[in-house]
Amino acid sequence: MKESTSDRAPLRLGTARGRWVLATTVLGSGLAMLDSTVVNVALGRIGDDLDASFSGLQWTVNAYTLSLASLILLGGSLGDRFGRRRVFLVGVVWFAVASLLCGLAPNIELLIAARALQGVGGALLTPGSLAIIAASFHVDDRSAAVGAWSGLSGIAAAVGPLVGGWLVEIDWRLVFLINVPVAVLIVIVALRHVPESRDPDAAGRLDLTGTLLAATGLGVLTFGLTRAGDVGFNGSVALTAAAGIACLVAFVVVEARSTHPLVPLELFRNPQFSAANAVTLLVYAALGVIFVFLVLQLQVVSGWSPIAAGSALLPVTVVMLLFSSRAGALAQRIGPRLPMTLGPLLAAGGALWMGQIGPEASYVGDVLAPVLLFAIGLTLLVSPLTATVLDAADDRHAGIASGVNNAVARTAGLLAVAVIPAAVGIAGADYTDPQTFDEGYGMAMVINAALLILGAALSAVFVRRPLAAGSEPDEHRVHIETCAHCGVTGTQLHPADHDH
Repeated sequence: MKESTSDRAPLRLGTARGRWVLATTVLGSGLAMLDSTVVNVALGRIGDDLDASFSGLQWTVNAYTLSLASLILLGGSLGDRFGRRRVFLVGVVWFAVASLLCGLAPNIELLIAARALQGVGGALLTPGSLAIIAASFHVDDRSAAVGAWSGLSGIAAAVGPLVGGWLVEIDWRLVFLINVPVAVLIVIVALRHVPESRDPDAAGRLDLTGTLLAATGLGVLTFGLTRAGDVGFNGSVALTAAAGIACLVAFVVVEARSTHPLVPLELFRNPQFSAANAVTLLVYAALGVIFVFLVLQLQVVSGWSPIAAGSALLPVTVVMLLFSSRAGALAQRIGPRLPMTLGPLLAAGGALWMGQIGPEASYVGDVLAPVLLFAIGLTLLVSPLTATVLDAADDRHAGIASGVNNAVARTAGLLAVAVIPAAVGIAGADYTDPQTFDEGYGMAMVINAALLILGAALSAVFVRRPLAAGSEPDEHRVHIETCAHCGVTGTQLHPADHDH
């Protein structure tokens, strides 16, 4: 297996240096993670202040997700080659500058551009945060360090919507501006306490052609699908979508022929890996829309404040934080098929129930129960899904398999937020009209439930016991997966060590 080189001796978790490194990585990953969720709370105020159409709000979400999903695998490769701390710090500074631009944006167009730049910074710092932990800590403390990172990240995800809602009540721009002093703190601590590390075996060229084709294809396709909400699916929209699909097809061709592919296509020769990623695509498409639409529904239709709407999904984070590890242990004993089938079905029931939330909805009477049902279903699903993806890949591809699955999850949310609003007839200023938005919201929840049910069906047919389920786990190999929308992180132990 590959070993990382570091400019210092391995850290121990109980030391001051170890705690500083852990705090730095938690804060860094928290920057990127929270901005992918907290902004949803601010969308209503952003639309009002900048006089934005609904497509403008879609792009406020999607510009960030697009650049993050397109570049996150490249960001990990850059860290392995040029130094994980160095690339992590570049990402933090880049993210801070982009956040400042977001906070100062005078119109929706500049806000969208700044959000795209934020995603680039997120793609540089997100892979580095966990790679720094894996490369810096002593092998005997590595699992504990990752576990501490997971728990602290879960707490950050839990308080994020509350803090975001509070900031939006003051001024939505503070959601972005608060990132700047946090980034300055991260840079100061990282330069002082975080050791540099890199992968000495990171040879070969970077797959820049594949990265460019993936980013262009996703961007053009998303633009076409989003524009369909404003002008309908006319000839120009069809041509734009076709151009995006052509770029993605070219990406697959380039990856198949490349000696240094961004995404090794051989991974998809395993039916279980392909099926698990198909389930990821369907489930996270539904999640992407739910986490945007529910917060807007509660503000536009139910009349809730931003902080109240942002807190509505807090039970999802809490339930996952408390029970994800137990769901993973259950799947280890009985196999992932049942949890991966039952979980999406329960989440679909929660989505349909959420579709009944309307005017004058109360939290206890109308919101809490469906959100809890949705949370239980998501908790049953996420850890087994991660384990299935990773167990379907061989040891040398374990890190890239996790990265691919993360990119699939983010891409699913990106495309769903682009296409589902158009499918349910929400465009222009419809999000400011409670009656129109309420009708579209109900239809969107039905579509989301259908996606979740289809994911359950795929799991029932194609998913089997993880390939490594019968092997003895090695305490030193830890793989990490974060729910792309609620931010809760699960860890899975596997039979060989891996440096990221």
